[in-house]
Amino acid sequence: MSPTRTSTTRTSTARTHSTAPSRPRVLISGASIAGPALAYWLNRHGYAVTVVEKAGAPRGGGYPVDIRGAALEVVRGMGLLPQLRDVHIDLRRLTFLDGEGVEVASVDPHRLTGGVGGQDLEVRRGDLAEALYAAVRDDVEFLFDDRVDTLDQSDHGVDVTFHGGAGRTFDMVFGADGVHSRTREFLFGPEERFHRYLGYCFAGFTLRNTFGLRDEVMMWNTPGRAAALYAAGDDGHVHAFLNFAHPEPPFRAFRDPRAQRELVAGVFADAGWEVPGMLAALHDADDLFFDVVSQIRMPRWSRGRVALVGDAAYAPSFLTGQGSSLALVGAYRLAHAVAGRDHATGFAAYEHDTRPFVTGHQDRVGEGDAMLFPTTAPALERRNAMLRRLGTTPHSALHTG
Repeated sequence: MSPTRTSTTRTSTARTHSTAPSRPRVLISGASIAGPALAYWLNRHGYAVTVVEKAGAPRGGGYPVDIRGAALEVVRGMGLLPQLRDVHIDLRRLTFLDGEGVEVASVDPHRLTGGVGGQDLEVRRGDLAEALYAAVRDDVEFLFDDRVDTLDQSDHGVDVTFHGGAGRTFDMVFGADGVHSRTREFLFGPEERFHRYLGYCFAGFTLRNTFGLRDEVMMWNTPGRAAALYAAGDDGHVHAFLNFAHPEPPFRAFRDPRAQRELVAGVFADAGWEVPGMLAALHDADDLFFDVVSQIRMPRWSRGRVALVGDAAYAPSFLTGQGSSLALVGAYRLAHAVAGRDHATGFAAYEHDTRPFVTGHQDRVGEGDAMLFPTTAPALERRNAMLRRLGTTPHSALHTG
């Protein structure tokens, strides 16, 4: 990554063309997955693109994500497939443990997820985000350490005021700013109207790999609780996940890292296996990501000259593993739908073509029935019986000291 990555506001060489009257001007809010992917395809269609991102630089790190099906064709069309194959995580097995840390079953990940070995990709979210950013940074204007404060639509465009004080007018604006999208709130109101809580919370963070794990997942379960260690590669760290059922979204904890840690520690206070060490690492983790397992379901994804894409419009939930794939496919379809059309016609075509694809993925997870995270002892035993049927040759479970 170039040194300019750390600057608070990065303007690429594309800015010298951004005022050309022949190029419609568009703004994308969010520079994670959907945002840079949309920027790539809009730039290809002749738009002058600006991306604004509240973080000071492209965000690295993050948990592994899947790229499957139609999303593979999107990254292939961007010329990124060879690069992403180089950083593919070849996950070898998923091992499930009971409450005592004893192995229940060890399965081939593809047999459980429905993925296709040798075709589908699993990469660190940060690797995907960096590849997308590198694909557009020389053709698109990026404004880091800033965000949209106001949107004012009119017949001539969208007047945008940025938090940094600047004001500009764009022909269209796109919200690619995630599950808790400010752009969506500007357009349609509070998140609660579109938020479908699926009954679980989770915390993710990294810790040192002192477990001898590589390219595998170890998951401990008791009813309503799961703890997982995900070792991707040999960088000396593992991704830790603590997932638990919770009757209502813990709104108090959303903006309070201390409350998040206290909630998770309380839920897992009596847990065995490696969980006590995970809780100790959680206390000092500087990369904690806490959220609820939920979906965003909306009757429409656009209003006027502003449209939503990716998790901002149709987050499928963490449990599906398909958020990044939907973001990539949605970005591709949105850019192609608006190319050469007025915004109203383009947005209508985007929704018509993309909604069945999105709904099919969202409907795979229902409230309270997440297969890997049963909330009752009978449901857990049914899941374990299913895993044993899928199981590969057993191997030793990971035991605490």
